Amino acid sequence: MTRPLCVAAVQLRSGRDPSKNLPEVEALIRDAAGAGATYIQTPEMTNIIERDRADMLGQLEVEAKDAFVARGAGLARELGITLHFGSLAIRRDDGRIANRAYVFGPAGDLLARYDKIHMFDVDLPYGESWRESAAYTPGESAIVVEAAGTKIGLAICYDLRFPQLFRAYGHADVEIIGAPAAFTRQTGEAHWHVLQRARAIENGCFMISAAQGGTHEDGRETYGHSLIVGPWGKVIAEADHAEPGVIVADIDLDEVELTRARIPSLENERRFTL
Repeated sequence: MTRPLCVAAVQLRSGRDPSKNLPEVEALIRDAAGAGATYIQTPEMTNIIERDRADMLGQLEVEAKDAFVARGAGLARELGITLHFGSLAIRRDDGRIANRAYVFGPAGDLLARYDKIHMFDVDLPYGESWRESAAYTPGESAIVVEAAGTKIGLAICYDLRFPQLFRAYGHADVEIIGAPAAFTRQTGEAHWHVLQRARAIENGCFMISAAQGGTHEDGRETYGHSLIVGPWGKVIAEADHAEPGVIVADIDLDEVELTRARIPSLENERRFTL
């Protein structure tokens, strides 16, 4: 390998109480760093999974007072890592919630924030109903962050179903896209792997996607199966279950350039009319 990077995805089963979730998250981040990872990603809703909006708001803080934000900066600095909280639920000043990713550098500095753009509003045929837009304010900007010696595009969960976002990242020359998630078990079983591999293949980049997994305290079921996928679409590492844990892989960032040279779809793309 010529541009090596050791990366990790932390799989969680976050509960209703952020103060109980934090030590569990920290322990797994330390495990990943101990295995050599210098870029570590956690899932969507790392700090809390709670179906009831009022109960969730009662547990949340604004960013300046949030314990996860403070601890994330401290852990990144202590361990000398790039730490990507896939997302945290953060109280906004207007009383709504942001589903917000944070990337901290090895100096403990906050390198980037990204608010989830696409809201999961759906009535599923097996009885579940979700209205993310009722509680969360969607983001409006795609975010590219220079971290861990590369360029990383930020996405969250349902964003995965909107290829135009990932195409924009491909054209921005990112080498990694993170799509941490809390996919439902049913949709994960059907679509998780194919969407992750498709986004990697379409844009000739690595996909790293930490996931929530298992039955949570609020009753929802998430799929797990955290993934690290290469630019050719090969699954490099997978948590092939829904239990909390860590996957680690050594990747070569130069594979991105080689893959894009073999299949230059980003260069060959043309405008068209409909």
